[in-house]
Parts: sequence; C-alpha cells; structure tokens
Amino acid sequence: MPQIVCAGPPFLTDDPEPVEYRHWEIYLASQYRHDRDGDSSTLPHLEVNYGVIPNVQIHLITPLVYVKPEEASSQYGYGDTELGIKFRFIQETDYILQVGIFPMIEFPTGDADRGLGNGRAQYFLPLWFQKSWGPWTTYGGVGYWINQGNGNKDWWQFGWQIQREINKTLTLGTEFYYKTAGTEDGSDTTGYSVGAIISLTENHHILLSCGQDINSPNYLSTYVGYQFTFGPQKK
Repeated sequence: MPQIVCAGPPFLTDDPEPVEYRHWEIYLASQYRHDRDGDSSTLPHLEVNYGVIPNVQIHLITPLVYVKPEEASSQYGYGDTELGIKFRFIQETDYILQVGIFPMIEFPTGDADRGLGNGRAQYFLPLWFQKSWGPWTTYGGVGYWINQGNGNKDWWQFGWQIQREINKTLTLGTEFYYKTAGTEDGSDTTGYSVGAIISLTENHHILLSCGQDINSPNYLSTYVGYQFTFGPQKK
C-alpha cells in the first residue's frame, strides 16, 4: 500500500510546526504510486489534525486503499490507521530554527493478506527543523521507522523541502528525500517531488504534488488534496 504516513501534505517531508491551539486541519486527499510491480493509492484518505494545547497537535489518518499488483487482481478496502502527536519544543527566532518531534504509530487495521496493510504495527520517530525568512520557508529532518513483520526491517528516512510564497494564493515548493531499505530484499532509495498549495480562501486550500524515486522502481508518485482549516477567531 502507499506510504501515507509521515507526510507533510502535499510532501513526504514534514515540519515541526503544529496546528494552532484549538484549531483544526482537515484533509480529504488521494495519494498514488505507480511502481514497476503495480499501482497503489488511497481512494481517499481522511487526515485530521487538532491543536490540543499550545505547541502540541494530535493527528489521525484513516485511509481507504486500492492496490493493483502486476499480474494479480486489484483489491480495495480499509487500510492501516495512523495516530500521532506533534510537539514543538524550540520556537523559531531570527537566529534559531524551530524544532519539534512527531512520533506516530500505524495500527495494522488493513488486511495484509489482500495487500491493504502491513500486517504488524509500525512506529515512526522523527525530528524536524524549520526556518523562514520573507516569502521563503525551508524544513526537514530525519526519522527512524520501526517496521515489524516478516521480510521487513527497520529503516531511516531523511528529507528536506524548500518553498516560496509567490503571492497570497500560490505557494510552490520542492523536496528531496532518501530512505534506507525497509525490507530484507529492498534497496535504498533517493527521490524528489515538486508541489503547490493553492489558497482559495483563508480556510480552503488545494494541495498538489508530483515526483518519483531516482534509483528505485517508483516511476511516479502524486498527491491531490483539499484542506479545510478552522478555529477560534483571533482577537
């Protein structure tokens, strides 16, 4: 199934900035991968983030998953459920990056026999950094996956992103990432993606990205999502 965990929509690389206190982010999105061995996607997945206290957000992803391996029948059903909590413990200043952690667990709620889930719980322990200046923002970091199950092994993920606000409606960005092998017969991968955030209003946004792995069987990855944000009015 597609990797929808550890995502900072519309990118794979995430940031340390949590949702504001008592504010919500809700995404309805689809993530697609076209690999040498088949196709997989979330159709769709729902992501919910909430600022439960200052500098802390809680996180949930519930996916419906479609998989179509080469020379096998397609499968569609509920995938693995993701829960997480993001905590920013260093605030950004003119000379200091903001820093946060975002541990997550992916529960094996999908049917592994049908290719809709991992079959065992997975855990992600990342450390994220971010710095902004003018219309530019850059963020990234490193995380360690505890990846249980037959044929799987723990792996590392590195990523960095940079984006620029073109105007109040459009923000463009690009990322590069590197992942060590997550299976016994797998290999390390390096990849990139480019993306855009289109702000229709202050609360309604369209998120898009497209990329591929440079040295692995992933020929194409895409993300298309709608984001709705809301919360108490600022006084």
